[in-house]
Amino acid sequence: MAESLHIVCPHCDAVNRVAGERLADQPVCGKCAKALFTAQPTDVSSARFDKHVGRNDIPVLVDFWAAWCGPCRMMAPAYAQAAGRLEPHVRLLKVDTEASQDLAARYDIRSIPTIALFQGGREIARQAGAMDANRLVAWVQQTARAA
Repeated sequence: MAESLHIVCPHCDAVNRVAGERLADQPVCGKCAKALFTAQPTDVSSARFDKHVGRNDIPVLVDFWAAWCGPCRMMAPAYAQAAGRLEPHVRLLKVDTEASQDLAARYDIRSIPTIALFQGGREIARQAGAMDANRLVAWVQQTARAA
C-alpha cells in the first residue's frame, strides 16, 4: 500500500490525503476541487500559518517579507520561480511580517527577507537575505535532504 501524505489546500485550507507517488499528478482538493499545487507561493496570515506548517507532511518553505523591503520585492519573482521548481515536494508560503507581526515575533525574525524551512511542524533551518531561484532551490534541496 502506498504511503499517504497530508497536504493542506492553498485555497480553502482543507487537509487532504494524497498518495506519495501521486503528488505529481495534479491532485485536487476534496473539498473545493481546486489544484493542491499551483506552482506559486501561498500568502498566509497568522490564522492560516499553523495549519499549513503543522499539517503538511511535505516540507514547508516560508518567506518572511514586507512590502516596504527592497530586497524582498527583488526576491519575489525568484521565490515564485522556485515554487514552480520545488512543488509538489515542498509547499512555499509567504508571510507579510507587517500584517502578521505575531509570527515575526514568535520566530524572532530580525531581518527580511528571511527564508525558513519547516518539516513536521518545526523549523529545521533558516537563511536571511535575498537569493536567486537557483540558489534558493539548491539550499532547500540540500537542507531537506540533510534533515
